[in-house]
Amino acid sequence: MPPAISASPLLDTRLRVETPEGVDLLLSPAGPLVRARAFGVDLALRAALSLLVISLLGRLGELGVGLGLILLFLLNWWYMVLFEVLNQGRSPGKQLLGLRVVHEDGTPVGWGAALLRNLLRFVDMLPLGYCCGLLASLASPRFQRLGDLAAGTLVIHRQRPPAPLPGEPVAPLPAPFPLRAEEQRALLAFDERRRQLSPARREELAGLLAPVLGVSPDEAPLRLQRIAAGLRGEP
Repeated sequence: MPPAISASPLLDTRLRVETPEGVDLLLSPAGPLVRARAFGVDLALRAALSLLVISLLGRLGELGVGLGLILLFLLNWWYMVLFEVLNQGRSPGKQLLGLRVVHEDGTPVGWGAALLRNLLRFVDMLPLGYCCGLLASLASPRFQRLGDLAAGTLVIHRQRPPAPLPGEPVAPLPAPFPLRAEEQRALLAFDERRRQLSPARREELAGLLAPVLGVSPDEAPLRLQRIAAGLRGEP
């Protein structure tokens, strides 16, 4: 089932994405200005690396020139791709500005998407000064340039997940049977993650344990929450 994507209210450019696992993500697409600044940082860094390559290999004569041209080609074509895939969607410029590239469903960008979006960067540059890319970005509610639209990617602001808010206090309950250490960890992890799950997904997962707990599927989420509270030693 494809991820559900919905826009937030007016004047809020954030996107709420529900992944196939039922986890709700709130994505904040980055606008053209901050993306241009990040690209400027990467452009300056690539220029510095290019000058370094030329100065070092230029001393080797024709062999150095040949090697330098190969390295410059690889640098220009693979700089963005390698950083985006191997560094959680962040080139140095994006990392400095707090941005990252992801798929439209919020998952990490892969090789195919990274290659496609950067290959089409040359189309976005036409006719000059990123004119096509800028117009496409301004016309898109998610600020996607042509390369992003073709690859199904977004550039978003990286946000540290907020500390989980305390839920409604529940009366702790002992487990109905002894739990192994890994079972206790799994239960506590589910309880900490339950606020990130959609209600339907939360009830679906908890309902799997309903027969073991001796309760109905509707009662299973609360029962697991109470058992987790008991494992944490809550009063």
